[in-house]
Amino acid sequence: MTTFPLLTFLVFFPLVAAALIALLPRSAEKSARLYATLAAGFQFVVSLPLWWRVIPGSPGFQFEEKLAWIPSIGATYHLGVDGVSALLALLTTLITFIASLGAWNSVEKRSKEFFALILALEAGMLGTFFCLDVLLFYVFWEAMLIPMYLLIGVWGGTRRVYAAVKFFLYTMAGSVLMLVAILALWNLHKQTTGIPSFDLTAFYALPLKPQDQLWYFLAFAFAFAIKVPMWPVHTWLPDAHVEAPTAGSVILAAVLLKMGTYGFIRFAMPIFPNALEVCTPWIAWISIVGIVYGAVVAMVQPDLKKLVAYSSVSHMGFCMLGLMAMNAQGLAGSMMTMLNHGVSTGALFLLVGVIYERRHTRAISDFGGLWKVLPVFSVIFLVVTLSSIGLPGTNGFVGEFLVLLGAFKASFAWAAVAATGVILSACYMLWMYQRIAFGPVTHEANNSLTDLSLRERLVFAPLLLLIFWMGVAPQPFLDRMQPTLDRTIEMTQTRARQLSEWAATEAGTTAPAATTTPAATAAPAAPGTTATPPAEAHR
Repeated sequence: MTTFPLLTFLVFFPLVAAALIALLPRSAEKSARLYATLAAGFQFVVSLPLWWRVIPGSPGFQFEEKLAWIPSIGATYHLGVDGVSALLALLTTLITFIASLGAWNSVEKRSKEFFALILALEAGMLGTFFCLDVLLFYVFWEAMLIPMYLLIGVWGGTRRVYAAVKFFLYTMAGSVLMLVAILALWNLHKQTTGIPSFDLTAFYALPLKPQDQLWYFLAFAFAFAIKVPMWPVHTWLPDAHVEAPTAGSVILAAVLLKMGTYGFIRFAMPIFPNALEVCTPWIAWISIVGIVYGAVVAMVQPDLKKLVAYSSVSHMGFCMLGLMAMNAQGLAGSMMTMLNHGVSTGALFLLVGVIYERRHTRAISDFGGLWKVLPVFSVIFLVVTLSSIGLPGTNGFVGEFLVLLGAFKASFAWAAVAATGVILSACYMLWMYQRIAFGPVTHEANNSLTDLSLRERLVFAPLLLLIFWMGVAPQPFLDRMQPTLDRTIEMTQTRARQLSEWAATEAGTTAPAATTTPAATAAPAAPGTTATPPAEAHR
């Protein structure tokens, strides 16, 4: 354990700040936004050591904290980070700060409750990224549903209740199946070793026969696929995005969707490697369908926010395709696309919020000629649009290029069909920008619009910096994530081979030593760990 429990502080500080803000008197409504923004900004500063103190390539999870939680069932309070979770945690703290700063003038009722829920949501998201105990992971996974449900249901648009309930039911449906699988794995571990445990490293060493893995994998994969979301379980996302307040849409797109892809990397792929091999072609083609489908549907949307929402379905399809490539380029591209999507799509939703606050409409046909009226806004909008379509020199290019490179190495057909999504994204994004920014001012109300304020320019400044930094010099990001991703690939492939050999031995098709299970041999190295000695495999 580290001297200062950094991860515990990062998880619970926003929760404490949320409670204090919620207890403010009603007369302090306007102060709540200041206190919440300061708390989110402080949280981001405190999280910065995750950038320079997490050592790339270092074996084992770092900043580990482990305490007994429910000893009778083997549940522990176990937190830790590696290159993947550290980057996603930094994205979370940055986006929460930016969303809080961007929401100053957009929330008119119950502002202290609104900002308290934003901070509570941040606590749940960080807990999910940090957890190394599977039961604790599930607790945080479910806990973050509540703040987002309330943000949509209370501060959303005219169909907010419908969108909030749909979001909650979809996510809960997948989560229940995952819980059943978690309990079944816990029971299997107890039967195998005699020791109850929910520890992630213990699940990594479970002796699961290939033929038994499929149902476990599907339970986890279904929960994660809904969160991504993958086609065809994506239908909750457009409704949630359109009805959510701007800050809610920003956090939903930038961070919450990444929970699904993170779940595949951390849980589904390494724990059930043989089932992954069976399902990889199916998941890859479903991802490709999502890429093309999301782009085509986005192209015909008259509502600007719904267009951006469907673009998320397409971009997250690239993330899943990179994972299914199961090679270094594919996984690195997937991870970069997660970060890029968080920056670019988060910025797009903020831009939509800016003009909605001024015009109270999101219909693309209600705009036109904004370049003349809002020059600063239009320049920023252009940069973010180009980053979203993957223009070289911006962040979007790096992620999509690596995903397609990894997909090409796995299957030429995957890469060829998925590449059409890049072309389609350029079509719908540039056409959307042309209708909004160029041409004459077609509505008189647009002539009186005011350009970005100083606060709004400060909101976009760090996002623009990241767009060019990750596009021109992505190596610092790749250096931090690649060792963890390489270990994930190695562990998944090694574990698949070991479990297949063990199952064959059990069936009597190989040499004797039928009583030897993978649990009795050296456990393959976890994404953030070194290989476990035989005697320690289940300790």
